Formats: sequence, structure tokens, C-alpha cells
Amino acid sequence: MALMITDECINCDVCEPECPNEAISPGDEIYEIDPDKCTECVGHYETSQCVEVCPVDCIPHDPDHVETQEELMEKYHRLTGE
Repeated sequence: MALMITDECINCDVCEPECPNEAISPGDEIYEIDPDKCTECVGHYETSQCVEVCPVDCIPHDPDHVETQEELMEKYHRLTGE
């Protein structure tokens, strides 16, 4: 399942540089996560790095993009070419 950023985001800028897939970018009002690039850090780290650094806990799972661990790993391989 990809992650998403809720409107509780305070635009603190700490999540964007932590994303190994460059899935996080500034949106019109808050940061956004591209579900096609988000692997929840599967393949890179044991935990989602953006969730770890977020000071307001505004990065939950995106219920519109449900994926298994295997699907996230496949996406990781597709994105990294590994």
C-alpha cells in the first residue's frame, strides 16, 4: 500500500529528501506522494523513512492504493532496475 500525506501537513520539508524513490514533491498546498513511486521504502529500508521523520504524523497508508509486500518489492525492482 502506498502512503499519502494528509492536510495536517505543515510543509516542514523534512520528508521530501528522505524518500529514496523521489516519490514526495511539493503540491499546491501540502507535500504529495506519487503512489506510482512509493514503495513504503520496501527494498531500501525496514521502515518508511518519511513516516519516521514526520513531526506531525500526517503520513498514513493510502486506502486507494492497496499493495502487498510482494507488489511493493516488484515496484522497487521496476523503479531501481535491480
